[in-house]
Amino acid sequence: MHNTYSDALDDLLRDQCQPATVRAIEQGADPAPLWQALLDSGFADCLLPESAGGAGLSLSDLAPVLYVLGRHAMPLPLAQTLFARALLQARGVNVPAEPIALASLDDDSPATLVADARHAGWFLVQSGTRCMLLPASAAGAEPTGAHADQTMRLPRWVGKAGTAFELPAGTLRTIGACLHAAQMAGALSRVMDMTLQYANDRLQFGRAIGKFQAIQHQISEMAEHVAASRLAAQIACDSAGSQPDPVRAAIGKLRASDAVTPVAAIAHAVHGAIGITGEFDLQLYTRRLHAWRVADGSERWWSRVLGELVCAEPSRGAVELARAWYEAAA
Repeated sequence: MHNTYSDALDDLLRDQCQPATVRAIEQGADPAPLWQALLDSGFADCLLPESAGGAGLSLSDLAPVLYVLGRHAMPLPLAQTLFARALLQARGVNVPAEPIALASLDDDSPATLVADARHAGWFLVQSGTRCMLLPASAAGAEPTGAHADQTMRLPRWVGKAGTAFELPAGTLRTIGACLHAAQMAGALSRVMDMTLQYANDRLQFGRAIGKFQAIQHQISEMAEHVAASRLAAQIACDSAGSQPDPVRAAIGKLRASDAVTPVAAIAHAVHGAIGITGEFDLQLYTRRLHAWRVADGSERWWSRVLGELVCAEPSRGAVELARAWYEAAA
């Protein structure tokens, strides 16, 4: 999963988003230099039309960019911001320069968890068909309390003033599912690379642990999940426009989320005790993977969505429905 845009972003993040930078931002360092570098590069506007100063990318073109963000454990909500900026620009709303996090509230939910929102300057929140752009200072978001977690708990916006407009119900949740599926695919591939490297470097009983059949079996299982997550991300992002298809996003998020638990577990098992230490990079990725897994609906949530779609058409089986969904979205 790469193209000219993702290659350029990969080069930028190799210089600007090293693991040391990610750790520093998690520990409270000023994220402004990294964010300014991302703004100057133009990636925050890559979904805007060329007439508005953007790159005019389609969602399919954007998928490798989101994948790269996952591979670099991006500590800022760039993926959410570029979708938010495109939505705001299309509706004539003034686009802020700070990072924007996307949040979806169910009708009966008093609050929601927003991944990567610790350093967001704004929250774009949707409940039903109503969207509101809130400054972080007025949103009332709170940390979850988990170690170095960048996820924030955002309460319902009752009584809060902000810029409001209408969007079709479920728009932000579908976008969140799509972008997190792609980021998870990138992070999972990075975890796979790290695990392979460690298995080849770590010696036990005179040979690399990767030579032992038990380790090889675990890594082969990991490889299956990583390959499936990459395909899932491509399905979620398969669109010639800038917005994901809801069914494809559901399928992609479900499968990518489903890969997180086994891949993270295998990676930490192969790495042993060193994998959970703060000094080792693996935990930068596995912590994010678990946060992204539940962001905008876990695999259980999206399984229910797809199951209800299948049950709504009992005259056709799941295979026929999957084919129909593919043809409708093509």
